[in-house]
Amino acid sequence: MDALTHLWSPIRIKDLELANRAVMPAMGTLLGNPDGTVSDALCACMKRRAKSGVGLVITEVTAVHPTAVIDDREIGAYEDRFIPGLKRLAETIHKAGARAAVQLHHAGRESFYLLKKGEAVAPSALPSLVYGLTAREMTIKEIREIIQAFGQAAVRVRQAGFDAVEVHGAHGYLLTQFLSALSNRREDEYGGDFKNRARFVLEVVQEVRQSVGPDFPIILRLSCEEFIKGGYTVEDVQTILPDLVRAGADVIHASIGTHGSPGGVSSASAEYEPGFNVWRARKVKETVDVPVIAVGRFSEPALADEVIARGEADLVAFGRQQLADPDFLIKAREGRPEQIRKCLACNQGCIERLILEGRSIRCAINPETGQELAYPRGWAKVSRQVWVVGAGPAGLTAASEAARLGHKVTLFEKEDHPGGQVRFAGRAPHKELYAQWLDGLIDQVRRRGVKIQTKTPVTAAMLAETQPEVVILAVGAEPIRPDVPGLDRPMVGQASAILEGRIRPGREVLVVGGGLIGMETADFLLAQGSRVTVIEQLPKSPVTKAAAHGYMLHKRLQTGGCHLSFNTVLKSIQEDSVTVTKAGQEEEIRPVDQVVLAAGMKPRSDLIETLETLKIRYFVVGDAVQVRRIIEAVEEGARAAWEV
Repeated sequence: MDALTHLWSPIRIKDLELANRAVMPAMGTLLGNPDGTVSDALCACMKRRAKSGVGLVITEVTAVHPTAVIDDREIGAYEDRFIPGLKRLAETIHKAGARAAVQLHHAGRESFYLLKKGEAVAPSALPSLVYGLTAREMTIKEIREIIQAFGQAAVRVRQAGFDAVEVHGAHGYLLTQFLSALSNRREDEYGGDFKNRARFVLEVVQEVRQSVGPDFPIILRLSCEEFIKGGYTVEDVQTILPDLVRAGADVIHASIGTHGSPGGVSSASAEYEPGFNVWRARKVKETVDVPVIAVGRFSEPALADEVIARGEADLVAFGRQQLADPDFLIKAREGRPEQIRKCLACNQGCIERLILEGRSIRCAINPETGQELAYPRGWAKVSRQVWVVGAGPAGLTAASEAARLGHKVTLFEKEDHPGGQVRFAGRAPHKELYAQWLDGLIDQVRRRGVKIQTKTPVTAAMLAETQPEVVILAVGAEPIRPDVPGLDRPMVGQASAILEGRIRPGREVLVVGGGLIGMETADFLLAQGSRVTVIEQLPKSPVTKAAAHGYMLHKRLQTGGCHLSFNTVLKSIQEDSVTVTKAGQEEEIRPVDQVVLAAGMKPRSDLIETLETLKIRYFVVGDAVQVRRIIEAVEEGARAAWEV
């Protein structure tokens, strides 16, 4: 047993007693039905999280009004027709062992769905920081209607059997929009100085309190700092906290930022240390005498225990960690913290998938998340002999899942150790978690009894001789080598060789390719003291600044003095220089003592023809299909194993 006595201690909030201080915060899933009612998929997702041993589950954003939704799949509480589904959701969470709260939400101008329809509303008619479109300014009548809608929705939530509500006043949604001078330019009683701009939030909390009565717990989630130039600060928030508590807030959930804040701090990338936002929770505790929930890249129960022990917060929220490993609290209780699959903070399957792609939730490293109804839990009806060829993320996941289902699995890797491209990615700055995840996945594969054969390329002869029942091809991709004079010079090497340490960084380095591999290699080189130029043939970087890691990566390269040259194509490599064409004009770059190739990858197609000829059933997964991200590799590897 572990000794996390502070994390495991109970806490009482009004009439609600929580078994421990671990909270799962609300995270959008887009798993609701198209009419905004609770679906089987959403219940299954929440059940899996509630079984983790967490004290409180706060379900996802729940619309209080038809103008509140971010998507038609956002669940609602603005009409009585939603109560049966909400009741089923509450019962599901309770039966799984946790207490349950609903997050009451209004998107305001941060709803692409309503902005496109011309139906989004906001404090002022100013463009969304995320989507660039402008909502309609709310009238006083509409403001009062929305305030009442929060109270009416809270009553429905209570009728449905939930234990508490959380008012969403964070992350750039409607309540934050009223608080912020960047989105609220009103000249009436709901605009002006910070105190006046806080009036809407205050009246929402008051309305909810009056609607649910004195004993029903109300949590208020606040972005305690806007984290954007010209935005409000935690010191500003401290001035209104006593008023909010008097209005009825029983708990303050101390978050940070908006979805428009640079670097995506509200879903912080790995550049931010675990617990980075705790000091703002402490500021809240210094101001008001109510329980405070800390949030900010928590993945280790031990750190949460320390925060509570120091009195910096009363509860700790584990958000994305619940997606990555819903068993992490159980592993901590059982003294197996080394087996916790830590969230990579990559945002691929959660926030970016929802906001940038408009698709339902996943997790890049946990194929069960968002697919709980499809996830097979028992043994396969027939145990088959399965060969997995290639031990990158797709192959390792396929091998692990196939073995979990009872198949006899052999994993082949032509290199001397498993890992694929992630072995190199894990050496880039701020990506140490990728290497840790890879080590954990390899360990899981071994614990499940998979036979791993490294330094073993699979050949047609091997397949013909053994005739495995199923083959999962996860042979990955190979680097694209530009066909230019001078490519065979000793000064030229692959990005993977730099990252792995097989080639020493040069002093004056040209990186060919401005995709993620090229930019992360440039980041690595800058940290080693190199002067770096990156050339990219596209007119702009393929690494989007809209993603948290992409933003931080661009920022580091800029501040580190890296020169990024777009519309630029490598033509030739000389002894101490290179020739390029930029926008059709030939240029020479000098001095250059090292050229690093990161010009992209292309899928391998090894063995497909042989498997067709031998009539062996096979699946192709990961980069062998198309070069993409970890999330696609993991999901395809898992699904292949499920279909064996």
